[in-house]
Amino acid sequence: MRVVFPFSAIVGQTDMKLALLLAAVDRTLGGVMVFGDRGSGKTTAVRGLAALLPALPVIAGCRFNCEPDAPSEACAGVCHHTGVGQSPAPVVDLPLGATEDRVVGALDLERALTLGEKAFEPGLLARANRGFLYIDEVNLLEDHLVDLLLDVAQSGENVVEREGLSVRHPARFVLVGSGNPEEGELRPQLLDRFGLSVEVRTPETLADRVEVVKRRDAFDRDPAGFAKAWKNKDAAVRRKVAAAQTALSDIAVPDAMLEAGSRLCMAVGADGLRGELTLLRASRALAALEGRAAVTEGDLRRIAPMALRHRLRRGPLDEQASTTRIERAMDELLAA
Repeated sequence: MRVVFPFSAIVGQTDMKLALLLAAVDRTLGGVMVFGDRGSGKTTAVRGLAALLPALPVIAGCRFNCEPDAPSEACAGVCHHTGVGQSPAPVVDLPLGATEDRVVGALDLERALTLGEKAFEPGLLARANRGFLYIDEVNLLEDHLVDLLLDVAQSGENVVEREGLSVRHPARFVLVGSGNPEEGELRPQLLDRFGLSVEVRTPETLADRVEVVKRRDAFDRDPAGFAKAWKNKDAAVRRKVAAAQTALSDIAVPDAMLEAGSRLCMAVGADGLRGELTLLRASRALAALEGRAAVTEGDLRRIAPMALRHRLRRGPLDEQASTTRIERAMDELLAA
């Protein structure tokens, strides 16, 4: 099994790590978009996240990661169930060059040619069900795949109608994307589907840069040994995420916090109502992650920039950065 760089060993990048953990606690957040410089640890953080996710109860042998008490109709003739067990939460990469058949699934050519049967071969969306779908350089993804992802992300279901096949299966996943804005813009329709957006930068202090190089060099020389040295810290984060998932439904959200979130969205001109919903869900997940019983104003302040910066309308003469606008609005509204 491939050894990945431990999540806990990543130096700095506090916002990125927090956003990923919040998405792991509450998968209804809508995913995470990570913008930033090349070589700043975006992909490393996403791959390290997989090791922190609690195992899922699954139907053994199911190729759609179905829940044990709700198997998909698509399983018939495709999966060979052998009981109920547990499996790591899937983190699936969607390559930029992937074909549509590879993403959504297609006719199983081997069975068609050898047995003369029409059978479905599940794609990447089936593998990502109940897990994470990761797209590196998502801003370079082809338009037809973007349209496909928008449909599935909205419905939570993948529908395949081709080659005489008619298949429908669940595809509920957390979408995680990374990209460098200098290499191309992300379509607004897809950007809006991400619940949180964070910006990462190359470390600016000498101490941080040296520590990054030391840890990466140690990992490259002995991946297994380095991962073992950080095993306990990763395990502690995993327990924290599992506890937060359990406590999430009991976290109280006072009406005053809901009103503050709506006032903030109105003040900064956030498009639609997804901003309010994301503020609510992410603040609740943060309270659960930190072991508190209710959402506070401090939660809103920490969450607002990553929940709203990608939802703001910006005029051609507006030189003020989105994050700065949000922070000023918070200072004015929450201090009142």
